[in-house]
Formats: sequence, structure tokens, C-alpha cells
Amino acid sequence: MDLREIGWDDIDWIDLAQDRDQWRALVNTVVLVVAANQQMRSTTNLLIINLAMADLLFIVFCVPFTATDYVLPFWPFGDVWCKIVQYLIVVTAYASVYTLVLMSLDRFLAVVHPITSMSIRTERNAFIAIAVTWIVILLVTLPVYVSHGEVTYTYSSAEHTACVFLEQDPVNRPDGYNKPVFQILFFATSYVTPLALICGLYLCMLLRLWRGVAPGGHVSAESRRGKKRVTRMVVVVVAIFAICWFPIQIILVLKSVDRYEITNASVMIQIVSQVMAYMNSCVNPILYAFLSDHFRKAFRKVVNCGPVGPGGTRYQRASTTIIPHQANGRCNGGKSTMLTLSRTTRTNGCSAVNDIL
Repeated sequence: MDLREIGWDDIDWIDLAQDRDQWRALVNTVVLVVAANQQMRSTTNLLIINLAMADLLFIVFCVPFTATDYVLPFWPFGDVWCKIVQYLIVVTAYASVYTLVLMSLDRFLAVVHPITSMSIRTERNAFIAIAVTWIVILLVTLPVYVSHGEVTYTYSSAEHTACVFLEQDPVNRPDGYNKPVFQILFFATSYVTPLALICGLYLCMLLRLWRGVAPGGHVSAESRRGKKRVTRMVVVVVAIFAICWFPIQIILVLKSVDRYEITNASVMIQIVSQVMAYMNSCVNPILYAFLSDHFRKAFRKVVNCGPVGPGGTRYQRASTTIIPHQANGRCNGGKSTMLTLSRTTRTNGCSAVNDIL
């Protein structure tokens, strides 16, 4: 049974397209808000922009072509575009995942090494890290472009075309490529490795937060609440990434070794799994932007729904003192602010914890 011969009357592809447009609008809002507010351009928010752009490109290049591949019994876009689409899907997936790793590293440095990391967590270094990440991904994933292409096959006495992985076949394609190796490598490098890095960095961050004790051994109620908020946030971030990507990754690996039987139910499961992976790109802007107090204030400013603060000044809350918003990992405000930073750092890890909330 071929996937393209299955009718999906119970799937409303128009609704899926509308959902895709809503996701794109949400991601565009994240980019707009950060770009329109100079004070929002910290290292964390620059990474949020990169994450939003990677997720947007993933949705643009993945959703419509995947839906077309299921609906039509042929690939209508030609061999070159087949290679480009498959290449960009993998590139944007890697870019999104490893931006999450960069964000985990950024937050780890902000919490565990708040003072020494100030010279590292700068806009310039953030741009360099983002550029290097994209360049490495674009180069490393070039085999994806070569190993995919349009093929012609016969089904029910009719010729069809499909955009597929050019798997090695002793008779028809002796110069093809090893699909199980490709898929297992993709699973290891796009899921297992980044998930392990994210979990490791966040675990170290949480240990630093919960082991940090204020002078005299006193921990304020505000500090405890902040730690609980960060802990919940970390658990949600890791869980959503792991849950959204796990089903489709396992299915792709099983298919590559011919252990995934093609039936109506299994194809429906695969579609649901792919939608879950797309949902991760939708949820990321909410997790990393809309749950931030500073982002919500900046969003209200952009849409003129309310003032950001007294005199248009943006503030963030420390454990005991209100201090001006930090940009690029630096504290502005003189000696008193630096004293506040040091006191907050000893109390709950560092004042940059507010970037996480």
C-alpha cells in the first residue's frame, strides 16, 4: 500500500493551512516585538529571534510540501525543488534544535557564572554564535541535498513520481545511499545529542539555583518563588521538545529499517506525529517569549495597548530591589546597581534569572 493512494477525507487540509498561517503570524510577532524594541535586544532575545526565524522557515518549507505529498499521487515540483525542500527541512530542523541548545548555554552562563559571563554574553558574540551555527549546519547537511531526488514508479498500472530518499538498491540504484545509517544519524544528532545537552545544562543551572544560599543562610520567599518558576519553566521546555519530536523520530527510524508496517492506522499515526513536530515550532515562541514579563510589556508597547512603565521605562524585578532592565548581559545603573546584582546573584543565582521567567 502506498501512502499516496490513501484517501484522507477526515482531514481538513484547509484548516491545517489556516493553522500554519496562524503559526507564522505568531512567530512573526516575536520577531517584530524584539526588532522594534532596542532594549529587548539582549543575547537571550537575539537567540529568540533566531529560533523564531528557524521555526518560521521550518513551517514554510515543511508543512505545505508534506501535505501536498500526502494528497497528490505524484510530486509536482520537479527534481531540483525536491532536493531543495528536503535539504531545507533538515537545515531548519537542525537550526531550531541547536538554537535551543544555544539558549540553554546562554541561560546556564547567566545563572552559574553571572559575573564572569558578562564579557561573553554580548550581542556581538551572540551574532557570531548564530552565524557559526547556521554555516556549520548548512555545510554538514549538504549530503541531504545529494541523497534525495524525484523518482518514477509504477503503481496499479500507472506511473507516479515521488520525492524520496535515494536508497541503495542492488538492481535499480546500486550507487544509492544507506537509508538506515542516514536516519539513525539524524535521530542521534537532531534529537538524542541536543536533548542530552539541554538536559545537562538545565540540570546544572537548577542545581546552582537551589544550592545558592543568601548570606546568613536566609532564603527569601520571593527567591523561592523565582526558583520554582524557573524549575517549572525548565521542565516544560525539555518535556515539550522531547514529547513533540520523539514520535516522528522513532517512526522515521523504524521505516528506514523496514519495521514500520504501512496501514491506514499507521499512516494516520505518522501524520499526527508530524503535526506534533510542527507544533513544537509553534509552541517555542510562546515558551521563550510570551511567558516573559518583559516581552509582554514590549508587545503591549508595539500594539499600543498600554504603557510599558512609568515614563516609558522598562523595569525588571530582583529579589529585594527594582533595577533597570539589563541589556546584553550588562547591568546599567552605577555602583548601587552592581551591589544589587551581587546581592541578587548570591540569593537566587543571578538577576539574569528574570530573562528565563
